[in-house]
Amino acid sequence: MLKIRLLSLGLLCFSMSSFGQDLLNLLEETETVEEQPVTATFKSTRLVNGHTIETRTNGILEFVISHRFGRLNTGIDELFGLDNAAIRFGLEYGITDRLNVGLGRSSFLKVYDGFVKYKFLSQSNFFPFTLTGLVSAVSETADFPEDGANYEPKHRYSYTYQALIARKFNSDLSIQLMPTLIHRNLVPTEEDANDLFSLGLGGRYKLNPRLAINAEYYLQVSEVSDTFQNAIALGFDIETGGHVFQLHVTNAQQMNEPGFIGETDGDFFDGDIHFGFNISRVFNIAHKD
Repeated sequence: MLKIRLLSLGLLCFSMSSFGQDLLNLLEETETVEEQPVTATFKSTRLVNGHTIETRTNGILEFVISHRFGRLNTGIDELFGLDNAAIRFGLEYGITDRLNVGLGRSSFLKVYDGFVKYKFLSQSNFFPFTLTGLVSAVSETADFPEDGANYEPKHRYSYTYQALIARKFNSDLSIQLMPTLIHRNLVPTEEDANDLFSLGLGGRYKLNPRLAINAEYYLQVSEVSDTFQNAIALGFDIETGGHVFQLHVTNAQQMNEPGFIGETDGDFFDGDIHFGFNISRVFNIAHKD
C-alpha cells in the first residue's frame, strides 16, 4: 500500500509540474504576441465630401482637386449640370505620421479653408477602432449682399470641430462615425443657430483591389430652417497607383464642412443631385538619408 501511495503521489506531482509548465509556456507565448496595426481603413483622406480618419505620413504632400457640377435635374439646357461647376484646390501635408495640416480655396462663395488633423488612437489587434480629431476654419470672401451694411469681417468666419471614429471590420468593410460641431459667426437665416451639431455616418465597401463603394450621410441634430437638407453622398473610389480617383453624386455643392453639413439646400430624392469628383496626387518631399 505504501508503494502505491508513493507512486500516486509521484504521478500527481508530475502532473502538476507538467500543467504548471504548460501554463507558463502559454503565458510566455501571450506576452510575445506583437501589436499589429490595422492599415488602409480607407484609401483616401476624403470619404466623399468629408474627411476620413486617414492621415498622410511624415513628409507626404497631397494635392487634391475637387469638382461639383450643377444639378442633374436642370435638364439638357444646362447639360444636366455640367455647364455649371464649383471647384476646390487643396494642399495637405504630413508634419508627422499622425499630424496633418491643410489649406484650400473653393470657387463657391470664394471660400478659403484651413485645417489641422491629428490621429489620437489607431486600430490594432489590441484596440478596436481609430480616432482622429479635426479642427478647421473657413472664410467666405465673396462680396456681402447689398443689405449687409452691418456685416463685419468677423462675420465671414466659421469653425468646425469633428471627431472621426472608424473601424475596419474586415478587408472589405469599414464604417465611420463623425460627430460634428460647427460654429458660424453669421448664420444664413434668422431661424438658424450659430452652433450646429450634426452626426455623420459613412462607410466603404471594397469590390476589388482597385474599386470601392463609398457612402456618407450627415444628420442635422440641431434644429435648422426648412431651407436646408441633410447631406447625402454616394460614390466610387478608383485607385490608379499614384492617385485615387473618386466619382460621386451628392445633394451638396459646397466642399467645406459648414457648407455641405449646414447649408445644403438640395433635396437628394427630388433630383437635386450634383455629379462630382475628387482626384488626389501624393508627393514625397521629405529628405531621407
